Amino acid sequence: MAHSRQPSMPEPTYYSPTAYEPPQQYYESNYDYDQETDHKDFAARHRDSSYSLASGDDYQPVEPQYDEYEPESAEPSRPPSAAGTNTPPVTEHTAAASRHQYSAWTEERDIPLSQEEIADIFLDLTQKFGFQRDSERNMYDFTMHQLDSRASRMAPNQALMTLHADYIGGENANYRKWYFAAQLDLDDAVGHVQHPGTQRIASVRRPQSKKAGTVRQLELAKERWKQAMEQMDPYDRMRQIALFLLCWGEAAQVRFTPECLCFVFKCADDYYRSPECQRRTEPVPTGLFLRNVIKPLYRFIRDQGYEIVEGKFMRQEKDHQDIIGYDDVNQLFWYPEGISRIVMYDGKRLIDVPVAERFLKFDKVDWSNTFYKTYFERRSAVHMLVNFNRIWVIHIAVYWFYVTWNSPTVYRPKDKDDANIAMRLSATALGGAVATTIMILATLAEFAYIPATWVNASHLLRRLVFLVAILAITACPTIFIAAVDQTSSVAVIATIMFGIIPSGRMFGDRVAGKSRKYLASQTFTASYPDLPRSARAASLVMWTIILTCKLVESYFFLVLPFTEPITILVHQRVAECDDRIFSSGLCKYQPLFTLIIMYIMDLSLFFLDTFLWFVIWNTAFSLGRSFALGLSIWTPWKDIFTCLPKRIFNKLLATGDMDARYRPKVLVSQVWNAIIISMYREHLLSIKHVQSLLYHQAGDAKSGRTLRSPAFFTSQHDRGSSLEFFPPESEADRRLSFFSQSLTTALPKPIPVDAMPTFTVMVPHYSEKILLNLREIIREEDRSRVTLLEYLKQLSPIEWDNFVTDTKILANEGDVFSGPSPFDNDDQVNKNDEIAFYSIGFKTASPEYTLRLRIWASLRAQTLYRTVSGMMNYSKAIKLLYRVENPEVVQLFGGNSDKLERELERMARRKYKFVVSMQRYSKFSPEELENAEFLLRAYPDVNIAYLDEEPSEDGTEARIFSALIDGHSEFLPNTGKRQPKFRIELPGNPILGDGKSDNQNHAIIFYRGEYLQVIDANQDNYLEECIKIRNVLGEFEEYDLANVDPYGPRPAPVAIVGAREYIFSENIGILGDVAAGKEQTFGTMMHRILAWIGGRLHYGHPDFLHGLFMTTRGGVSKAQKGLHLNEDIFAGMTAFGRGGRIKHMEYYQCGKGRDLGFGTILNFQTKLGNGMGEQMLSREYYYMGTQLPIDRFLTFYYAHPGFHVNNMLIMLSVQIFILSMLYIGTLNSTLEVCSGTGGQNRKDCYFLDPVFTWVEHCIISIFLVFFIAFLPLYLTELCESGAIKAFLRLLKQLGSFSYVFEVFSTQIYSHSIMNNMAFGGARYIATGRGFATARLPFSILFSRFAGPSIYLGVRLLLMLLYVTITLRNGWITYFWVSVLAMCIAPFVFNPNQFSFIDFMVDYREHLRWMSRGNSLYHKNSWIGYCRLSRTNITGYKKKKLGHPSEKLSSDVPRARWRAVIFTEMLMPVFQATLMVIAYMFVKSRKNADGSTPPSPLVRILIISLCPIGWNAAVLLTFFIVSITMGPWFPQPVERANPKDPKPKPTFGSYIATAVHVLGLIGAVGFFEFFWLLELWDVSHAVLGLIAIIFVQRAVFKVATSLLLSREFKHDETNRAWWTGVWYGRKFGWHIISQPIREWIVKTSELSLWSSDFLITHLLLFFLALPTLIPWIDTIHPILLFWLRPSKQIRPYVYSIRQAQLRRKIAIQYSLILTAIFAVFAILIIIPIALRSHIDLRCSICTNF
Repeated sequence: MAHSRQPSMPEPTYYSPTAYEPPQQYYESNYDYDQETDHKDFAARHRDSSYSLASGDDYQPVEPQYDEYEPESAEPSRPPSAAGTNTPPVTEHTAAASRHQYSAWTEERDIPLSQEEIADIFLDLTQKFGFQRDSERNMYDFTMHQLDSRASRMAPNQALMTLHADYIGGENANYRKWYFAAQLDLDDAVGHVQHPGTQRIASVRRPQSKKAGTVRQLELAKERWKQAMEQMDPYDRMRQIALFLLCWGEAAQVRFTPECLCFVFKCADDYYRSPECQRRTEPVPTGLFLRNVIKPLYRFIRDQGYEIVEGKFMRQEKDHQDIIGYDDVNQLFWYPEGISRIVMYDGKRLIDVPVAERFLKFDKVDWSNTFYKTYFERRSAVHMLVNFNRIWVIHIAVYWFYVTWNSPTVYRPKDKDDANIAMRLSATALGGAVATTIMILATLAEFAYIPATWVNASHLLRRLVFLVAILAITACPTIFIAAVDQTSSVAVIATIMFGIIPSGRMFGDRVAGKSRKYLASQTFTASYPDLPRSARAASLVMWTIILTCKLVESYFFLVLPFTEPITILVHQRVAECDDRIFSSGLCKYQPLFTLIIMYIMDLSLFFLDTFLWFVIWNTAFSLGRSFALGLSIWTPWKDIFTCLPKRIFNKLLATGDMDARYRPKVLVSQVWNAIIISMYREHLLSIKHVQSLLYHQAGDAKSGRTLRSPAFFTSQHDRGSSLEFFPPESEADRRLSFFSQSLTTALPKPIPVDAMPTFTVMVPHYSEKILLNLREIIREEDRSRVTLLEYLKQLSPIEWDNFVTDTKILANEGDVFSGPSPFDNDDQVNKNDEIAFYSIGFKTASPEYTLRLRIWASLRAQTLYRTVSGMMNYSKAIKLLYRVENPEVVQLFGGNSDKLERELERMARRKYKFVVSMQRYSKFSPEELENAEFLLRAYPDVNIAYLDEEPSEDGTEARIFSALIDGHSEFLPNTGKRQPKFRIELPGNPILGDGKSDNQNHAIIFYRGEYLQVIDANQDNYLEECIKIRNVLGEFEEYDLANVDPYGPRPAPVAIVGAREYIFSENIGILGDVAAGKEQTFGTMMHRILAWIGGRLHYGHPDFLHGLFMTTRGGVSKAQKGLHLNEDIFAGMTAFGRGGRIKHMEYYQCGKGRDLGFGTILNFQTKLGNGMGEQMLSREYYYMGTQLPIDRFLTFYYAHPGFHVNNMLIMLSVQIFILSMLYIGTLNSTLEVCSGTGGQNRKDCYFLDPVFTWVEHCIISIFLVFFIAFLPLYLTELCESGAIKAFLRLLKQLGSFSYVFEVFSTQIYSHSIMNNMAFGGARYIATGRGFATARLPFSILFSRFAGPSIYLGVRLLLMLLYVTITLRNGWITYFWVSVLAMCIAPFVFNPNQFSFIDFMVDYREHLRWMSRGNSLYHKNSWIGYCRLSRTNITGYKKKKLGHPSEKLSSDVPRARWRAVIFTEMLMPVFQATLMVIAYMFVKSRKNADGSTPPSPLVRILIISLCPIGWNAAVLLTFFIVSITMGPWFPQPVERANPKDPKPKPTFGSYIATAVHVLGLIGAVGFFEFFWLLELWDVSHAVLGLIAIIFVQRAVFKVATSLLLSREFKHDETNRAWWTGVWYGRKFGWHIISQPIREWIVKTSELSLWSSDFLITHLLLFFLALPTLIPWIDTIHPILLFWLRPSKQIRPYVYSIRQAQLRRKIAIQYSLILTAIFAVFAILIIIPIALRSHIDLRCSICTNF
C-alpha cells in the first residue's frame, strides 16, 4: 500500500476520536443517483450555492436573521478579576465551547497544563505587565490553537516543548539566535566593566589561542542553554511562550523589528523573575505595556517619516538615507555595541541598570538619541557596482582579456606592424588591473553605504589595503612578465578570485569566520540554508555550462568579428577635412570616435548574451526536471485519467489505519463526485456532462448494488477523448487535466484530518471590488461599447448557457414565470422569456435572481467574493476528507444529518481559518458595507479584521483599534454594527508605509494555527486543489515531530512553500495571454529550477508560509514606505538570509487575475520597476550580493535584479547601436568608401567592409536577445500542452503584435527603474483589475507614455531615418519595427482605436487638450501634464491655497542635486555633444573649390537657440500686453455645476492662443530656414535636426534644473500670466519672483508645446492610415481580444442626433487633419521632390 509505514521511521502519535464499529455496507448511496434521475431532481439537489443564499423568503439585503450559534473563539473560564474587558464576560456556555474547540488539548490526553491553568498564566502576565484584556484573550486563543494543532499529531507535552523550542529555546528559534549573537550570555555583570559592547575593541587583536577559547566559551554557553531548556518545567515553558506572544500581540509596528521585540521580551522576562515583580499583588493598569513600551518606539518610527502640519500628519521630505527605518532600529539590537547605546533621558545607559529593573525603565529611554543609520540607502546606481561587483568583474575583465589579446594593433608601436608577444601579454594582463580597479571602486563606494563602525570598517579597510597591493602587481605587468612569469597568470588568478569569492568573504571572512564579532551578521544576513548535494551539484553544473557556452560564443561571435573593425578604425584618420573653429583637430578623429562607441556597444552585447544563455539553460534544466517529476505530456507514463482513481486513493486519502472492508472505489467515488458536483455548481458542466463523469450505482444479480465507474476513466486512452465528457478547451477541461497530471508527481503523504495542522488564509483588502452590483453588470461604461455582462458572456459562453439553464429550472420550480417547462419541446417555449433569460439572465427582477446574476458575474471578474468563495473550498475539502476517511463518525450520528453537519463544521473550523484584512471596513460606503455583510452571511466563518477609530474628546490623536468580526458576531442594538470578538488598541495609525504590508501586519495577530497562506484579493481556488491541502502542509516537513528532541539539532526549517498560479484572465486576448505567459514562465518554469538550486524567494500570493518562523522574523512582509514597495520579496530575502528553506510545489495551483488593459498592465510594470529600483538600494541586496557563493549569487542575480538590468541593457544597447550606426553612417556618406578584397590596401579611399559586417552581427545579436523572450513560453507550452498548442499559441502572440508590446514594456521597465534610482517617488499604484473594453483618448495615452517612451522613440526614429538614408541595410527594418513600437504601442492596443469616427472625435478632443487650461482650470490639459512632468525635478512648494487644482498633485520633494547634475545636466549635454560632433563631421569636408565650409557649430547653435529667443521675445511682448490690458477685461468664472453652459473664451484664452500659434510658426519657420541652408539635402538636414533637438533638450533640462524653484501645487501662476491679473491670488512675497520664473517656464513650455504639437500630428498621420483599411473594426478586435467576428463586441448604439453630430465632427476634423498633413507635405516633401529642378544660388547657405 502507498501509505504503509517503514519500520525504521518513528511512528507519530496522532490524536483521533474513539473508534466506532462501522456498518457492513458503508456509504452505498452517498453522492450517487440512478442513471435515469430526472434533470430537475438532480439540479434541485446539487444546484449552485449562490441560489441558496438568495432564494429564501426571509432574504433581507441589510439585516439578515441568524440561528443561534456557539461562538468559535469564546474565551475560557476566568477568575473574577478577568471581568471588565472590552467584550462580554465569560459564561459557562462559552467556556464549554472553548474546551470543545481545542479537542486535542483535553484532560483525557495527559496534558501538562489544563486550559484553565494556561488561562491563569495569561491573566497573571496581563495583570503584571498591563497588557490589554482583549489582547490577552486573543493571544490565549492563538496559543491554544497552536497547542491544539500540534497536539493533534503528537503527545501534548511534546507539543508544548516543540512550541517553546520554536519560539524561545530551540536551535532554530530566532530568540535563541539573537541571544547569542548579541552576546547576552556574557551580560552577567552590570556596566561597562565586563559588558562585551564596551570591551570589544580591546579584544579585536587577541591572540589566536584566546580566539579559540572564545569559540569554546560560546559552545559551552550553548550547551548550558540546552540543559536549562530541557530542565524547564511546563509552567515556565508556557509562561515564556505566553509572555512572548503577549508582547508580540501588542507590538504593532515593532513586529517589523524582531530583534527589538526579542530585547523587549528579554527585559520583561528578567523583570518577571525578579523579586520585585513577584511581590507585586495589585494588577497594573490595563494598557501600561502599550503606553510605556510600544508607543515610544512607535512614535520614533512614525516621526522618522511624518511630521505634524496644521494638526495633520504629513509625509516629510526625507529620502531613505535620512530615515532611520525598521531595519536600522532592528539592527541596533544585533550587537552588544548597539544595546550599549540605549540611553535614558537622564543620560544613564540602560545596560548600567540591573537586568531585572531594565523593563521598568522603558518609558524613560530616549530613543531619539539611541538609534542611528546602520545602512545608507543612498539613491545612486553605484549600488549595482557594490552589490554585483562580481558581475562587473567577470564581464569587463574577461572582455578586456578577449579584446586586448585579439587587437594588438591598438597598442603596437607606430614603427612596427604588430606587437610582440611580451607586449600582448602585458596589455592583456592589464585585465587583472581592471578587475582589481573594479573591486577597489566597489570597496570605496561601500564606505558611502556603511557607517564607519568597528564591525565593518576594519573589514573594508583590510580589503582595500590588499586590493591596492594587488593593483600594484597587476598594473605593472610588463615588468612582472619580463622578470617572473611569461603567462600573466597573476592577472587571471586575480580576475577569477574577484569573480568567484564574495567580497564579504575576501581577506577576512565575515560570513563564516569564527570571531564572535561577525556572529550577528552571520546569523541574520548569511545563514543561508545548505542545499542537498544533488541540488548543489546541479547548480554548479548549470552555471559551468552557462559560463562555458557564454565565453565560447562571445569569443567567436562577438569578439573575433570585432577584431577587424578595430584594426581598420583605430589608426584611421580622415584627411581633407576642415572646420573654421577646430580646423582638422576634431573631424579627423571621427573613425576613432566611432570605434569607441562600437566598443561600448560590443561590451553591452557581451553582458546581454550571459542572460541569454541563462534563459536557455534554465529552461532546459527546468524542462528536464519536469520530465523527472512526471509533469510533461511527453513523459512516458500510462494514461493519466485511467490511473486517476488509484492515485486519488494512494496520494490524497489518509487511509493507512482504515478498516480493510472499505473499498478504495467507495472512498474515491465520494471525492470524485464532490469535485464534479462542485464544477456543476460553478456552471462549468452541464447536467449531461455530469452524468458521464459521476460514479453511479448499478444493480448486479449476484452482489446486489455496486458502483459503476464513469466512462471517463474506463474509456480514456488519450487526452483527445476528453471532448466526450466536457466541453473542449473549457475551464473544466483545464482543471481536470491539471488535477490528473498533478497526481503523477511525488506528493508528501497525507495524515488524518484530525491530525493535520491548523492553517489560515489571509487576504489584505483595501478598495478592491467585493461584489459587482447590477448597474455595473448591465450598464455600458463611458467610452465602452459593451456591457460587462455581454463581455462575460463572450468570454464564458458555456458557463452562461449552464447558468441560464439552471435559472430556468429554478424559475420553473418556483413558479416565477408562467410558461412551459424548459425541457418541453422547443416550439412550445415562450420566445420572449428565452430572450430575457439569455440576454440578462432573468425575466423577473426579484432579489434572488438579480443576486444570482451578480454572483455569477462576480465569480468571473476579479472580486473579493470570488477569492472568498474559492478559498472557502478549503473548508469544504476538510469536511469532505473527514467524512470520507472517518466512516465511524457517520455511523455515530446515524441518520441525523444536522448533527453530522455540525460535527463536520466543527472540524473544518478547528483546522482552517480565513481572515480578510479590510483596512477600510469602518469607513466603507453603504454599498460596500452591504456587500461585506453579504459576504459574512454567505460565509459566516470568514473573519474580517479592520481598523476601528475612536475620536478623542480632547482634540488629541484618535485612538485606533484592530478589531475582528465574523458572520457569527452579534449586532449591537445602539449602532447596528457587529460586536467585535477582539478589539485591541494600537499605538497610533498603523498605515505608515505603502499600505499592504501595514494592513497585513495589523491583522496578523488574528491568524490561527501553524501555517499561513497569503492571498491577494483577486485570486481563486478550486475544490480539487484544496483536497491536496494535507499534502501541501506536509511540505513543511513537520508531520513527524513526535520523537524528535525539541532542543537538539534540527534541519533548517522550511519557511516558504511556493505554488503555481493559473492566470484565469488569460482568455481575454493578447494582453491577458502575455500576462499569463509571463506567469507561466517565471512563476512556474523558472521557480521549478530556482527552488531546486536555492534561488527562489517569496513573491506573495499564493505562497504558504511557516507562520511561527515568519512572525518571529519580522512578519510576512516589510513595510518601510517606498523602500519596501515590493513588500513580499523582502520577507523572502529575510527568511532566506536567516536560514529558512524555500520550496516550490508543482502539483498545486491557485487562480490569479492580472491587469487586463494596456494602461493597467503598464502601471503594474511601472510599480515593479519602481520596486526593483528600491530593491537595488536595499541592504538585503547588499548582503546577498556580497555574501552568497558564486553559483547561488549568479542564480539570485539573473533571476531577480539581473532580469531588470538586462531590460535596461537591451534598451541601452538599442540606443548605443543606433548611435554607432549613425556615426558609421556619417563615415559612409561623407568619405569615399571602397570595398572588395583589395580595398584594404588602397590609399585613395576608406575601407569599411568589416564595419558593415559587424553591424549585421550586432543586429542579429539584438534580434536573438528579443526573440529569446518567447523561447521559455514556447518550450513550457510544448512540454505541458503539446506541439500543436504551443505552435498555435506562439503564432497567435506573434500575429497579435505581442512583440510590439514586449518592446514597449521593456522600455517602461527600464525607465521606471532608472527614474526611481535617480529621483525616487516609488509608490503603490492602484492598477485596476477591470475588463479593458473602453477606448482611452489619444491625449490620455500620450500624456501617460510620452515621457517614459514616446519622446525617446521619436528621437531614435530620426536617428534611424538618417541611418537608413546613409547605410541602406535591409537588416535595419527590424529596428524600425522595434523603435516604432516605442511610439505606437499604446494606441495599437487601445480598443476601437481605428474606428474612423471615433478616431476623428478623439482628434477633436486632442486639440482641445492641447489648448485648454490657460484661462480656466481644467483637470485634463496639456499645461497640467507639462507641469506635472516638470515637478520630478523642481518638486512642489508646501504652501496651499485650497484651490481645486491642488488636489491633483501629491507631495513631491525637489530632486537631489547629485541626481540632477548627472541625469538632467551632464547626460543631456553629453548626448547633445555627440550629435553636434556627428553633424560637424559631415559638414567639415572642404568645398569643391577647396574653400573651408561655414562653421557647422555656429549654424547648429543659432538654429537651436533662435527659436528659444523668438519664444522669449513673443512671451515678453504679450506679457506686457496682458498685464496692461488684462485687468480691464472680465475674468473667467469657474462653473459651479458641470451642467452649466461652458464659459465663453476670455482675454486670457485669446492671448494664449496667439502666443502658441506664433510659437508654432517660429518653430516651423526656423526649421524651414535650416532646411534651406542645407539646400534640401535630406541626410544633412535630418542629422542637423537631430543635433538641434538634442541641443534644445539639453538647454531646457539645464535651465529647469538651475533656474526654476519649486512649483506651486495650484495653477494660479499660469492663469495670472495669460490674464495679466496677478493680484488677489495669494502669492504673498512670491509675487515678486513669480513673473520672472513664469517667463522662463513659459519660454520652455512654448517650445515643448510646439514640439508636442508636431509629434502628436506625426503619430496621428501614421495612426490614421489603418482607419482607411476596410473591415479594420473587425480585424483589430480579432487581434486584440481573440474574438471571432460573430462574437465580437457590438458597436455602441447612438441616438440619431448623436450619430449625426459625430459624423459631422468626423468630417470637419478629418478635413483639418488632412489640411495639416498637406502643410507638412508642402514644407518637407515638395522641396525634396523638386530639389533637382531648382537651381538656387544661395550665398547665405554657403557662408552661414
